[in-house]
Amino acid sequence: MTWGFKRQVFYVFVIIVFFSVVGFLLLYPYFNKAPSCIDNKQNGDETGIDCGGSCAKACTAEVNKLSILWARVFEIMPGRYNAAAYVENKNIDTAVNKIKYRFRFSDKDNVYIGKREGETFVPPSGKFAVFEPAIDLGNSIPVYTTFEFTEDPLWIKVPQDKVNQLQQVFISDVKLQDEDTSPKLFATIKNNSLFIIPEISVVAILYDASNNAISVSGTYLDLLRGEQSEQLNFTWPQPFNAKVVTKEIIPMYNIFLAKLK
Repeated sequence: MTWGFKRQVFYVFVIIVFFSVVGFLLLYPYFNKAPSCIDNKQNGDETGIDCGGSCAKACTAEVNKLSILWARVFEIMPGRYNAAAYVENKNIDTAVNKIKYRFRFSDKDNVYIGKREGETFVPPSGKFAVFEPAIDLGNSIPVYTTFEFTEDPLWIKVPQDKVNQLQQVFISDVKLQDEDTSPKLFATIKNNSLFIIPEISVVAILYDASNNAISVSGTYLDLLRGEQSEQLNFTWPQPFNAKVVTKEIIPMYNIFLAKLK
């Protein structure tokens, strides 16, 4: 083997080693990725695929299912209705940012007469209402109402301190007037938390002496800052078909949109 040939072999060897090292450095991170919550694998401290442990997403098997307690439709004026579903989330520190739902309405013969679809969030820890206003069903009279979520919830964990803070939104000074003519309900909402809360929907449910819901209404606030109070007003164009005994007012806001002031 001549000296020139040996030199060529040496150069080829050096080039091969160089590209091998470069290739290894480029490919090693790809084949040896650190565990993450978006790699479609159960690794790290996860308790499921990309869920549980330190991941923000909660595993479905580790959370309670949503409980639909009731769904009803209420006549507001002839031919016009409001619908509400009363739902409970028994999970203390998990919520849903966005989920689709459907109301379906049937007449006295259980014949389908219409539906209303929408999208909502699910707050953590407690009962809440899904409200749909001004439903027009033509000449049909709804008697039966069903409610369902039309997709699986994506449960996201919420820090417990944020949950505790945002439970400090209180309703006070609830007054019902003109119940026998054109009812009006007034109340005060106050945010005692450290968070600025945008896009607050407030649902009012009225109950009779047997604790049956007899009507429902809603209102909306663009924003409620920490330590801020606002007046709430709910109106109905005609009297109720029973005496109102209990008034429940439910502030609804997406906990993921609330930010520290």
